[in-house]
Amino acid sequence: MKIIGLEEHFVTQDLVGYGASTAGIAQPQAWADASRRLLDINEERLPEMDAAGLDVQVLSLNSPGIQAETDPALAVKKAATVNDFLAGVIAEHPDRFSGFAALALQDPNAAADELERAVTQLGMRGALVNAHTQGTYLDDQRYRVVWERAQHLDVPLYLHPANGVDTAHVFSGHPELIGPMWSWGVDTATHVLRMIFGGVFDDFPNAKLLLGHMGEGLPYALWRLDSRWGFHNHHGIELERERPSEYLRHNLYITTSGVCSSAPLLCSLLALGADHILFATDYPFETMGEATEFIRTAPISEADRAKITHRNAESLLHLPTGDRQPVAATA
Repeated sequence: MKIIGLEEHFVTQDLVGYGASTAGIAQPQAWADASRRLLDINEERLPEMDAAGLDVQVLSLNSPGIQAETDPALAVKKAATVNDFLAGVIAEHPDRFSGFAALALQDPNAAADELERAVTQLGMRGALVNAHTQGTYLDDQRYRVVWERAQHLDVPLYLHPANGVDTAHVFSGHPELIGPMWSWGVDTATHVLRMIFGGVFDDFPNAKLLLGHMGEGLPYALWRLDSRWGFHNHHGIELERERPSEYLRHNLYITTSGVCSSAPLLCSLLALGADHILFATDYPFETMGEATEFIRTAPISEADRAKITHRNAESLLHLPTGDRQPVAATA
């Protein structure tokens, strides 16, 4: 069974410093191990992929990436540099790696142009965005040019969490809740709802948004969102589609990254359908072997399993179809 992973992170030595603010969310040894693996492409990653039966990783720059850079011009240069680096990695192992571009959203016009360059010249399959960019979100009117380009190119934007601009008072005194265990999911789900109610998918009805971690809780809230939208004061906001869930079922694709549990997978299948779920591991923050074993043994139909493990990725990202040929053993 072919398996393609869509949330598989890396970092370059030049960009390590941008992630310093997130180091405190992990236990020291866990962060050290993850940091080593983020910098590695060949020595540990490829053998682990082979052992886990993970055929292809779609690589993406780890959070917070380029978006943490405060100088827009420097951000634009670094985005191009890291995308060129990633293209080189893919060229060395074209049957094992693909990639999502990094974008310098500090300059939206430059980000749109870089997305087009990355897709049409470097062979990238879309772009990954790490949460907010200096306090602005993807519903901001400045980013319409990026959405327009993504829709035109027919590639998705993958929204990935990062540290928030601020911390809600409800987390006061509980720093253990800040980060990927809880607060990042709340922030990211809210970011998606901002896009819906901010009109992104009314303006770009064929835009495609990828979201990790089994949808950051959104698949389980569809009925409640629709019910309360009918009850709440709309504050001048009206949607072209009747219910919020229609956008989530049409424009949203989710991955299994970081969630190796059958219950949320089955709920997501019922909520969104098998065509909108794709496999991912969240490497190096989760182990490839556990993730691939989970999807191989999950209590779902073989037809749905094939869609989740590779067919949806091949369609959404315009990846080559067919199984990877095993490398012949050498004497």
